[in-house]
Amino acid sequence: MCSCTNRQASSAEALASRVTEGTSNERIIFRTVSETSEEGKDFFEIGSENGKVLITGNSDISLATGLNWYLKYVAGIHLSWNNLTQPLPDALPLPPKTIRKETSMRDRYYLNYCTYSYSTAFWDWARWEKEIDWMALHGVNMPLSMVGMEVVWYNLLKRVGYTTDEINAFISGPAYRAWWQMNNLEGWGGPNPDSWYQQQEALQKKIVARMRELGIEPVFPGYAGMVPRNIGEKLGYNIADPGTWCGFPRPAFLSSEDEHFEDFAAMYYEELEKLFGKTKYYSMDPFHEGGNTQGVDLAQAGTAIMKAMKTANPDAEWIIQAWQANPRPAMIDTLNAGDLLVLDLYSDKRPQWGDPNSEWCREKGFGKHDWLYCMLLNFGGNVGLHGRMNQMVNGFYDAQAHPNGKTLRGVGAAPEGIENNPVMFELIFELPWREERFTVDEWLQEYLKARYGGSTSSEIAEAWRALEHTVYNAPKNSPGEGTLESLLCARPGFHLNRTSTWGYSRLFYSPDSTAKAARLMLEAADKYKGNNNFEYDLVDIVRQSLTDKANYLLNEISQSYDRKDQESFRQQTQVFLDLIVQQDRLLSVRKEFSVLPWLAAARSQGTTEEEKDLYEWNASALITVWGDSIAANYGGLHDYAHREWSGILKSLYYKRWKIFFDLKQQVLEGKKADVPIDFYPMEKAWTERRKTEDTVSGKQESAIDVAKSVFFLFNHP
Repeated sequence: MCSCTNRQASSAEALASRVTEGTSNERIIFRTVSETSEEGKDFFEIGSENGKVLITGNSDISLATGLNWYLKYVAGIHLSWNNLTQPLPDALPLPPKTIRKETSMRDRYYLNYCTYSYSTAFWDWARWEKEIDWMALHGVNMPLSMVGMEVVWYNLLKRVGYTTDEINAFISGPAYRAWWQMNNLEGWGGPNPDSWYQQQEALQKKIVARMRELGIEPVFPGYAGMVPRNIGEKLGYNIADPGTWCGFPRPAFLSSEDEHFEDFAAMYYEELEKLFGKTKYYSMDPFHEGGNTQGVDLAQAGTAIMKAMKTANPDAEWIIQAWQANPRPAMIDTLNAGDLLVLDLYSDKRPQWGDPNSEWCREKGFGKHDWLYCMLLNFGGNVGLHGRMNQMVNGFYDAQAHPNGKTLRGVGAAPEGIENNPVMFELIFELPWREERFTVDEWLQEYLKARYGGSTSSEIAEAWRALEHTVYNAPKNSPGEGTLESLLCARPGFHLNRTSTWGYSRLFYSPDSTAKAARLMLEAADKYKGNNNFEYDLVDIVRQSLTDKANYLLNEISQSYDRKDQESFRQQTQVFLDLIVQQDRLLSVRKEFSVLPWLAAARSQGTTEEEKDLYEWNASALITVWGDSIAANYGGLHDYAHREWSGILKSLYYKRWKIFFDLKQQVLEGKKADVPIDFYPMEKAWTERRKTEDTVSGKQESAIDVAKSVFFLFNHP
């Protein structure tokens, strides 16, 4: 049985108009429907009525998801980060028969604290508006939403007697808000000007209003005990030394047993509600990444944190990340079922839900608590083709069938960085809507038709199969986090196996695999000239092939140096440097692979030259040295967020390698002593230089022409 509202779904119509550049008006009909026989499930149907497309669903989010399914699988239009709007064709195709999708996976989570630094730190409303539309189209109904939390803390600390200078010594700069919010550091990247707080408050109010208009419920950071380190001397709170994180002094932790905890938590929620209202979900991760639990009554801590949240909103749920040892079982075992939702953050590699083959396996999963099957995928916003397609798909269906699957409530994507690997995000957010297990290959071929707007050539199908079985099928036990790292971006050295401290760069496949994929894409390229999605993918795939070649070449260079083979060393290092230059040229044809838009977005937030310089420094430091010399060199953070982007390749990475190779050549020739190079001063100087005045000389070149030219410089035609 069903009940149709008959009213037009205005939020879905407005969404459709935005993403189709106003060409959907009156051509796509939206209708909300409630079905008593399908209670507990979300659903959408795609059909036709009087020659128009008809999309029905049980909620605004279901209608939005149905719209995206129609665009992809009927109209052949794929909206992606590189192409977030697209006009509809003059004649809209109608589905040959009604398409129905439904799911009992009612929760679809999105974003990570780190995303708010590595990707969204300097977004304006125009960019956020597009991202919220992207969320709705992909069925996301509970994203982490932490813009403007600086203002909550500013008002809270003012309320308890802190001065503006003292507050700004606690709240981080814009690019570092993730680690400030995660109790890892305080003050770094600041102090923030008053205008920053004003802008962020206004921006978050727009974000929350649009989310709720579309039926999306934001996840706000809740209160779990963070306080400034100096609160003991300032207010007399009894605070233990919280230690350090990667060389940064941590904020203090206010014990839930302290007499001040309940009042401080209440004030936090009051200030949050004044600004942005209540929400159904609050995210809290006490003891994140090495937070000290010594002497802490974990059960009492969990109870007190939950009580503070429930006092603020009795209907709220606590969202917590399963990452490393968190959440500690003792902290959550005493909490009521239904009050806690666990994000199994790294289900695509190290699931904790009960997979016996996982090194992070919890035999009983999360016990009575609900949980989400999540993909982490990206670390540091690093660039690289990467994923575990088979693991992710099969793991999801295995989890559903497992005894611990009885509390599985949905899926999530919690990447540290976004705007890359769009194929993986399409896959994770389609899983809830596909009732039966499917093969990646059959799904991928349908995705490619949507991605490139119709039938795909045999070359493209073969190219993506090569990728499917290599970069997108990373072994579950492979070392490192995220994509195989580009050594073009590494601090120079020999026999390197990583660019960042926790990454890895040794290929688990032949470098010929990505070269094969690039060659096949280039063979088909002329047929797809002007196709935005194709040209983006082509550049990314050619980039990956050159990266793989460079990683392999550096090993040969290292061996030549070990053999003291001067001539081979000279020739090979020149090829390596040429690869950096040509990679920079290739990536300059797409703004998505350039450092300048990232830096320009940062400067655009400033209202004075001083503010603009501060924000550009934040954006520059994050992707290079990350922190001061202690954090960079001894805390392991340098190049953690390296970017294989045009602009930084030539202006920093090339120069580091050139200095290194020149010295080593002279060492081989007996002209200089072999002394270590301190790269930090060079990197620091790069962060302090105003780079947004740099320009790309000459006429903008064709992506396909440049891809062909660059690829065949290093590969025989």
